Amino acid sequence: MSIGHTLLGLLERGPRHGYDLKREYDEHFGQDRPLHYGQVYATLSRLLKNGLVEEMGVEQGGGPDRKRYAVTAEGVTDVEKWLGTPEKPELYMQSTLYTKVIIALMSERDAEDVLDTQRHAHLRAMRELTARKSTGDLADQLICDHALFHLEADLRWLELTAARLTELRKRVTA
Repeated sequence: MSIGHTLLGLLERGPRHGYDLKREYDEHFGQDRPLHYGQVYATLSRLLKNGLVEEMGVEQGGGPDRKRYAVTAEGVTDVEKWLGTPEKPELYMQSTLYTKVIIALMSERDAEDVLDTQRHAHLRAMRELTARKSTGDLADQLICDHALFHLEADLRWLELTAARLTELRKRVTA
């Protein structure tokens, strides 16, 4: 995820302090990986340097000065371009799991054990996501659905590979 673009998108709703941006980011996107304050301020510094945000004043309080940031017209254009650019589909043409299966076969280990171990890990993750989804808000449910669909696809691959192990073993050990 592009933290810079996400912060720019949040700033389109109005000027904010770095603290407010972190809180809002974590609320909407940071369920599993909240931002560190250092990331927020380093990103804001870069956005400021690149002309995508501007300082809208400084408030003094009991702690350090709090700068308010606002998105510039260039920042809005950058967000529009980012939103209009499709994400590259993640093609798993060479995965670690595939490599483990081939190495197991080449070394005459039980590749079915490798697949079973992974299957159990996937099913455990799916149970955790399903439980999280049942108690989460709509955003959390959508994030969990995304992960669950990917895990389901992986499980289909595990089953297909298990069904083809005899043929694959012949090819790998020939």
